[in-house]
Amino acid sequence: MSISARNVFSGVVTGLGIDSVNSQVELTTAGGDKIIAVVTSASVAELGLALGKPANAYVKAPWVMVQAGPSDIRFSARNHLAGIVRQVTKGAVNSKVVVELPGGTPVSAVITNEAALELALKPGVPAAVLFKASHVILGVPA
Repeated sequence: MSISARNVFSGVVTGLGIDSVNSQVELTTAGGDKIIAVVTSASVAELGLALGKPANAYVKAPWVMVQAGPSDIRFSARNHLAGIVRQVTKGAVNSKVVVELPGGTPVSAVITNEAALELALKPGVPAAVLFKASHVILGVPA
């Protein structure tokens, strides 16, 4: 299957909180990175999600925010993952920033050129990626 979402996290379901309308799903990658998704409970049932089952999490690059340097600010975004900038590719308006997580997973973000400049993003610089749990799309192997 080909997909336009730049970020794909493959792992297993390690947490599952099922409610009447929405459910929270925790996915842990082989490298130990944890992704939190909030999806409908109907989706959990239709996908057959259960503890220990393999699944993929997909996040489009424009949905990813980047934070540079240490911060004492707390965010409502459930996914806040620290890593190292590996690549910054500047375009006419936006830049693609790739942050590698400690588990080895690359995460792509598309941010404005101004933001990349203000954050002084360049390879080797510590940075974090943030994205909302509701922006995570889950899929399972067919």
